[in-house]
Amino acid sequence: MCVIRDKKAIFVPQTIYLNEEKGNIHRKRPMAAINDLIAQIEDEGLRLRIEAEVKRLLEHKKFGLVFEDHLPEGLTEGPVYPCLQMIDQVAHAEDQSLWHTLIEADNYYALQLLAYLYPGKVDCIYIDPPYNTGARDWKYNNDYVDSSDHYRHSKWLSMMKRRLALAKKLLNPKDSVLIVTIDEKEYLHLGCLLEEMFPEARMQMVSVVIKAGGVSRGSEFYRTNEFYYFISFGDAQPSAIALSKEWLGGVKNTTKNDIRWRELRRTSSGSLRRDRPHSFFPIFVHEDGRGIHSVGDPYYGDNYKTDIIPPKGTKAIWPLFPDGREGRWQVSKENILEMLGKGYIRMGKFTSTGMSMSYLSEGEQKKVEKGVYKIIGHRDDGSIITDNIDYVPTFIPGSIWQIAAHDATENGTKLLAKIIGPNRFSYPKSLYAVHDAIRFFVADKPDALIVDFFAGSGTTLHAVNLLNAADGGRRRCIMVTNNEVSDSEAKALRKQGLQPGDAEWERLGIARYVCWPRTVCSIEGHDVNSEPLRGEYLGTDHRAMKDGFDANCIFFRLAFLDKAQVALGRQFRELLPLLWMKAGAIGPCPTLAEGPDVPPMLILPGNAFAVLTDARRFSEFVSMVECEDAIRMVYLVVDSDSMYRDMSRHFPKRQTCQLYRDYLDNFRINQTR
Repeated sequence: MCVIRDKKAIFVPQTIYLNEEKGNIHRKRPMAAINDLIAQIEDEGLRLRIEAEVKRLLEHKKFGLVFEDHLPEGLTEGPVYPCLQMIDQVAHAEDQSLWHTLIEADNYYALQLLAYLYPGKVDCIYIDPPYNTGARDWKYNNDYVDSSDHYRHSKWLSMMKRRLALAKKLLNPKDSVLIVTIDEKEYLHLGCLLEEMFPEARMQMVSVVIKAGGVSRGSEFYRTNEFYYFISFGDAQPSAIALSKEWLGGVKNTTKNDIRWRELRRTSSGSLRRDRPHSFFPIFVHEDGRGIHSVGDPYYGDNYKTDIIPPKGTKAIWPLFPDGREGRWQVSKENILEMLGKGYIRMGKFTSTGMSMSYLSEGEQKKVEKGVYKIIGHRDDGSIITDNIDYVPTFIPGSIWQIAAHDATENGTKLLAKIIGPNRFSYPKSLYAVHDAIRFFVADKPDALIVDFFAGSGTTLHAVNLLNAADGGRRRCIMVTNNEVSDSEAKALRKQGLQPGDAEWERLGIARYVCWPRTVCSIEGHDVNSEPLRGEYLGTDHRAMKDGFDANCIFFRLAFLDKAQVALGRQFRELLPLLWMKAGAIGPCPTLAEGPDVPPMLILPGNAFAVLTDARRFSEFVSMVECEDAIRMVYLVVDSDSMYRDMSRHFPKRQTCQLYRDYLDNFRINQTR
């Protein structure tokens, strides 16, 4: 703020509130030091330019977070060229082409790779990032961040911002969802960050009860819940799914346990004859009221009572209101005739103006055709009779989820201990809380691609397998986690003279000691001691845990390549897993025997892709690819852009990619940006 005193401008210390209203910047952050320095600039032109730049910077951010944008935490400067090295795999459904993926890596680099492999192709990202509680649960620049760090919040926000920016490149802008879980320590900061980074999306926060009895917080209220942010892009929205009454909470139960018959005469807006004249026509019913004889044509005249003569033995039923006003039917004559044949039109009782009649809406018809309601007979009028004994209503719940299965102790900590033993991982999510959060957005997407780049104990892949088992889906999950050990484990290992990189240290990291063992055991149906898992999964048709899942998963470690060696074609073997993933991760990941020679071409219909490494064999390559309908992706190793374009024209129905140009340019350009 500037105060005029004795014709001199004096700059007063002030602070800045940033709000949405353009040009309305309320002062709150201290600016005295900057203003004093500017006032000392003797060059008037320079002073005015700097004042203008400061003003522009203040006006640029109209609303949102203001935090220290720290240097990247231990990240390599300049472009990196990632590859994947296989560590292990589990194949429990070798006859299926579905393969999940676990990547051991710093998730920043893994996200760079995934943004290259699946730009705009991911249906759902679910992440459970570190909650930044001050309990030394995450690292920045290789040091644990604790409650004494004055920059704890800004470091966390910087870390999240960089990863969310990459995640945005993965999500399908037309139809996808980002789900982020958090507790009360950072939910306000996270909410502002999400709104700032995804202004085009819709955001809703749901409160999930994770311990109904609460967890003591000393002198504070007991902690019973945490928060799930749902960021919906494009057409994405939660689906109405079959849920128990427990999900209703405070939501009024508008569902019925029986099929819903709607009145055939329209009763809402636009219900009069004049609103839709062609929907005013007679339905001829037998005089005994036990069936429909036929349906007449639309009537546009003024004397329907005398102009229309019903067939012998029938009465004409018109869409009339009880007071005699002329209304209209909900559906056309053609639709009524079609529904009559299926038993979707039901007769009521005769009234003073005709007869009440009802029908099944398109949604209810689908429930019948999908078997949600079983047809057990027909009434005299031909309408169906359904059995609702197994009916479970479908609906979208409210924003407070108090569901017993979401208990993080019973279905998180204890479930994980049953699989891999106790004390390997702190505070895992309930399997069913993750399952339900994802299910609302992928229930109608049986081939969804789901990513979790804070994978932790591996709950997300476990939940995706449970989803697939329930409805026969082929959803694929990609998980990313580092291989850090906890702060206490690191101290104990160092006392033994061990360091990161030592075999014993790496063995106890989260990827290899927790996430991968859980993945293998849950898929194969046994614990880490090879004993069958006991119990059944909740909410399923008595699915035994010992049966595992019909799924496969491969475990990779992220590594880096030399740009020059890639350009010379000397790292083809190292890049092959990337080509497999980019083509959809279909079938077992192919490998090549060690040696100096690279084959002139690879035709891999079982993996849905083919690679040409020797352009001189192009004609032969085209002929072989044309014989394999399963091939969706074609990689062409060629330096010339014009030659690549000419070659691509031979594959109009397949996606093509230029190696190694596409790979090298992607990471060079994206790093520069």
